[in-house]
Amino acid sequence: MEHSQKRDAWNKGKLIGQKPPLKPKDIWAIRFHLQHEQAVRDLAMFNLAIDSKLRGCDLVNLHVRDVTHGSQILSRTMIVQRKTQRPVQFELTEPTRTAVAAWIEKANLRSEEYLFPSRINNSPHVSTRQYARIVHGWVAAIGLDSSVYGTHSMRRTKATLIYKKTKNLRAVQLLLGHSKLESTVRYLARIFHHDQTEAVLAVWQ
Repeated sequence: MEHSQKRDAWNKGKLIGQKPPLKPKDIWAIRFHLQHEQAVRDLAMFNLAIDSKLRGCDLVNLHVRDVTHGSQILSRTMIVQRKTQRPVQFELTEPTRTAVAAWIEKANLRSEEYLFPSRINNSPHVSTRQYARIVHGWVAAIGLDSSVYGTHSMRRTKATLIYKKTKNLRAVQLLLGHSKLESTVRYLARIFHHDQTEAVLAVWQ
């Protein structure tokens, strides 16, 4: 028997699966945990993930030379994104530079090597799947539900904080390397009510 009235899909008008950003208190909690555990690689990876706002595939593909000049850690650098082939620039804050320098020294990494080499022999660098497991470990370690957060939480965190402070969508678009402003609005959608996204776009276009 057919029903004359169709039921709306359960997820109509909802954002499904979008991973939330970390809150400032979560960032500090994870940093404290990694410092306490003396997890040198993970502290460098976490700080760089927050600062760079890179997709996981770009973060794990970083080489030492991407963030260094000679023996110095760069305060700002640029890479070409694998997904879009568009360049994106990001800043390395002082805590990140310190953490990255400590990791490079501990691992005795050379300029041409991957910044986060894999511990598995047949893989040159940490895979995106491994990175996702690492992120879940960070989140779980401070008592958050690891199923709620993911690698895009790392990418979304600083972008969200910058937008809340500046309300400048164009700046965040550049920082994320998005080709379309719509992508940036959707990416920050958790900040807005669901019915506000079109209004926000109308203001900025």
